Amino acid sequence: MVVTSGVIPIPTKWSKILRMRVVVSVDGLPEHHDIRRNPATYERILENIEGRKINVHWVITRPMLARVGYLQEYVAFWSARPEVDHIWVSLYSPQMGEESPERLTPEDRERVANQLPRLQKAYPKLLIPDGMAHAFVNPPPNPQSCLFSKMSVNYSADLQSRVEPCVFGGTPDCNQCGCSISSALHWIQNERIVGPLRVGHLVKTSLAVGTAVSGIRNRECPPSRWRPGARSSGPRNLVTIQSKE
Repeated sequence: MVVTSGVIPIPTKWSKILRMRVVVSVDGLPEHHDIRRNPATYERILENIEGRKINVHWVITRPMLARVGYLQEYVAFWSARPEVDHIWVSLYSPQMGEESPERLTPEDRERVANQLPRLQKAYPKLLIPDGMAHAFVNPPPNPQSCLFSKMSVNYSADLQSRVEPCVFGGTPDCNQCGCSISSALHWIQNERIVGPLRVGHLVKTSLAVGTAVSGIRNRECPPSRWRPGARSSGPRNLVTIQSKE
């Protein structure tokens, strides 16, 4: 999965790469997105995705909830685009101690969790089952409890520097996490496979085996969150890409 703002054209040859998924971040309708993401404006995104196949990733912030019908307007617009396979939704995820206009209240999260599954029935491209939506209300409390954090290794732009303790970096407030993949895995881990066996049991077993094999190969030190009792080494300097625009 490659996540991009869509500020430059997506190479057409990427569509031929097996299991390759391109995700374009579109944070709201133009009134919000174009200010936040400039120069990756709506006009530029639509030009750069033409003829490609993408997923759209949408981060919902509190100002978007001020207008009735905003959520449906967004989903309707991107569902109508032939380039879009699916629409993923996340909620704004703040850092610890953050007080910002974007941060959703608990009431906001409940409201979104109730509205989105209803929208999916009208717009099938929107990927938000009931269980996933309601996982937004009760997210994993820390990276060690988050399956996505434990299953993923995230890198900065140099493809070497790791982003810890999860894809957000820094000190994320896990109690207010709105990550779409984290919420989906947090929901699905309790789904039954057969008898008492649940998805989470298989995932934890797989993680244990993978960590053991990685330790035997000794090719690379695994993230601290994969090692029971270990503490994070703290944030590292990340790579900054300078724009010529």
